Order: sequence, then C-alpha cells, then structure tokens
Amino acid sequence: MGDTALEAVLRRDRAVVTAALAVIAVFAWAYVLWLAADMAMPGSPVSGGEAGDMAGMDTASMNMGGMAMGAAVAPGFRPWASADFVFIFTMWVVMMVGMMTPSVAPMLLLYAGVGRKALADSRPIASTAWFFTGYLVVWVVFSIVATGAQWLLTRFALLDPAMAAHSAVLGGVILIAAGLYQWTPIKGVCLRQCQAPIAFLASHGGFRTTALGALRLGMDHGAYCLGCCWALMALLFVGGVMNVLWIAGIAILVLLEKVVPAGQLIPRISGALMVAVGLWLGLSAL
Repeated sequence: MGDTALEAVLRRDRAVVTAALAVIAVFAWAYVLWLAADMAMPGSPVSGGEAGDMAGMDTASMNMGGMAMGAAVAPGFRPWASADFVFIFTMWVVMMVGMMTPSVAPMLLLYAGVGRKALADSRPIASTAWFFTGYLVVWVVFSIVATGAQWLLTRFALLDPAMAAHSAVLGGVILIAAGLYQWTPIKGVCLRQCQAPIAFLASHGGFRTTALGALRLGMDHGAYCLGCCWALMALLFVGGVMNVLWIAGIAILVLLEKVVPAGQLIPRISGALMVAVGLWLGLSAL
C-alpha cells in the first residue's frame, strides 16, 4: 500500500472513530438532558414518582412528618429501594460516558491510527474498542462508588431533592477538598499521563496484540484518568448531580486540563478558585 493510500485510510479510520465517539457523547448527553427535564415533572421516576411515593409512604410519613406533603417523595427523603440504586447507578454511568468521552478522544484517535497502520504492515494490534471498553470499566466502577456515596449523603439528609449539598458548609468542604487535591503530586502524575498519550504508551509497554491486553491497557489509562478527575466529579454534589450547566462546566474543565498544553497551570488556578469559593461558602454560613 502506497503512502498516499495509507494516509487516506488513516484519515477515514480517524473519521470513523471520531463519529462513533461523537454519537456516544451525544446520546449520553441527550439522556442526561432528558433526566434533568424529567426531574422537574411531578410523578417522574427521578423525583420519586407515584411508585416511589407508594414504596416510601409509610417510612416517609413516620420519619419526615409533613416534609413530603405537596411534593413527590424523592429517594433522598425515603429509604432507597433496589430500583433506586439501579436508576442512580445508571444515571452516573451515562453521565461519566458523556463527560469523559471527549477527553479520551485524542488517545483513542492515536490508537486507531496506529492500529490501522499496524494492520497495513501485517502486524495487527487489538481493536480500539477493547481499549475503550477497558477505559469505561474504570468509570463504571467509579459510578458504583458514586452511587454509594450518594446513598450515604441522602440517608443522612445531606442532599436536597436536586441532589445537591443541603448546606453551604458541606458544599464548601467539598470545594475545598477538591481544590486542594488539584495541587497534589498524585494529581500532577495522573494528569501528565492523560495529557501525553504517546508518553503513556511508552511507559506502559506500547500497544497490545490481544484483546485482554488492550482491555488492561485501557483500564490502566482509565485509572490515571480517574486519579486526575475523581475530585472534580465530587463537585457534582455541590452544584447538583442533575444540574446540566454544572455538569457541562465540569466536563469542559476536565477537557481543558487534558488537551490545553498548559502543564499544571489550569488545575492549580481552578484549585485555588475552588478553595476560595469553598471558604467563602463555609464562612458565610457561620
């Protein structure tokens, strides 16, 4: 295959991967927008709904008194049923896919391009899909942890029906913790691995020829991404887990940290701002 033909194939390959990532992100964001709109509708599953009201009616009436009168009973105001755990977990998974797919796109495009060239040279490597699956596995596990954290916060009445911190003090503490993490060495190490896909591959033995190897490589990359971004995801409990503008803002910050060649500047500036706002929130509540 000539160089010109190979370049054309690589361009098509990148176009296919880009289109696939765009479709995944669009569907994920569409689902998030639908959930956010559905939250505001009385009787919806997100806000508790008729089924939720029936399931939690006895406990809510005994424990919350008149708090639930005139409004749908949200999972935060009644014991969670199994369906609540499944629903919240699904919500977190879809949000993570929508938020993290754009930031991993450079890595996937590099993988796809090298994979096509390797195939042309009769040295095939495992499919990009296996790498991406491994990456997503990490965020699925994170979604399980996030669901558990949300359950604990709601159990102790620390979240309001919008799934945001019920008090300014709690919101301030989360902001301060996330801001301080932005300055830690582990954040820097993880961010450097995410910012430089080629350096990540070089430090992890390069591409894999087997599906299992590519899956593990994707999980390794996802672990660095998680180490870079988990504290930012905790900010969802400050502005509201289903606050679309807040979700978009965090997603944009994650993308900027990874693709803008500014080293540690963006996380350190954002971290300082988070600490300042967190202190202001906490002190204003005292």
